[in-house]
Amino acid sequence: MIRYALKCDNDHVFESWFASGAAFDKLCAAGQIECPVCGISAVTKALMAPRVNTAGEKPQPQSGPSPDLPAKADLPPPAQAELAKAIGALRERIERETENVGKRFAEEARAIHTGDAPERAIRGEATGKDAKALIDDGISIMPLPYIDPKKVN
Repeated sequence: MIRYALKCDNDHVFESWFASGAAFDKLCAAGQIECPVCGISAVTKALMAPRVNTAGEKPQPQSGPSPDLPAKADLPPPAQAELAKAIGALRERIERETENVGKRFAEEARAIHTGDAPERAIRGEATGKDAKALIDDGISIMPLPYIDPKKVN
């Protein structure tokens, strides 16, 4: 497997894994690689530095944020504090203005959509399979931009 940094003609930068360099070339020539931001298939390899491990160095994980998105650690401490404060305020507002339906989220969202339950703002938990089914059925959902502090070890 090989990971390439890619760039579309609209200058969106993203990463993707391929079985080999030849597999990338074949998929690219067939127009089967699309930008995840704008969907165009005019994609090329972007400039990237190879990862080289020196003797005695532990290999670093190859996954991580997209090159065009700053990692939290890249923010200066004042900006990190502001971001944490904004996310905390958003969490408080969401918890104040929505009903927590817990693991019944998918069932309740579908009932609201079909008119079998009163329309209201809800939050809760859904499996990836349930979330995909809701989206496929035209039911608007979105993940919350924070982790529930009660569920963090």
